[in-house]
Amino acid sequence: MNLKQSIQTFAIAALLVGAGSAFAQAASTAAAPASSAAKKELVTKLLVLQQPGIEMLTRSILQQPVANLMQSAGGALQQVPADKREAVAKAIDADLKKFFDENGPMMKDKAIRLAPTTVGVLLDERFTEDELKQLLTWLDSPVSKKFNQVNGELQKALADKLMADVGPTLETRFKVLQQTVAKQLGITPPAAAPAAPPASAAAKPVKK
Repeated sequence: MNLKQSIQTFAIAALLVGAGSAFAQAASTAAAPASSAAKKELVTKLLVLQQPGIEMLTRSILQQPVANLMQSAGGALQQVPADKREAVAKAIDADLKKFFDENGPMMKDKAIRLAPTTVGVLLDERFTEDELKQLLTWLDSPVSKKFNQVNGELQKALADKLMADVGPTLETRFKVLQQTVAKQLGITPPAAAPAAPPASAAAKPVKK
């Protein structure tokens, strides 16, 4: 995972946090009345509608440590002999895919099972039955569903524009950071590639 993908992951996580904050602020400040069978049914319906968000959360949880690992591995990969670097990179990619294949479904299933005793309990405690009905009506509305469908596109548009604006600066500063950390670890940073001669110099005829 490169720096751009890491920042995209961070943007998604930030949007999830923001959505959670807005969600909490919408709750009634007064204590909700005792739960009823009708209220529990509303909570169950809401949890079903929230499953895509729960799955996105589990992906973010898995991606964050992998992003950190890849940042560390990126510098180390440059120390691998050039003739072996591609094979090592492919092996790492295979290990990452295996990690996600093995842990992604497990995380998703576990989160969905835990949702009723975490998210469900908070919904039951913080919202009245009438508020749950209003929330369910909104989340199940065509406008809400349309927003959810384009939400990933909105996040990607923001991340792409952000990287277009600050990407080169971040990449330069990140390389400096990698070199600094390498020196702290006693690792010789990879030598910079020699600059290509200017086009004007390359085109200049040789004197006889």
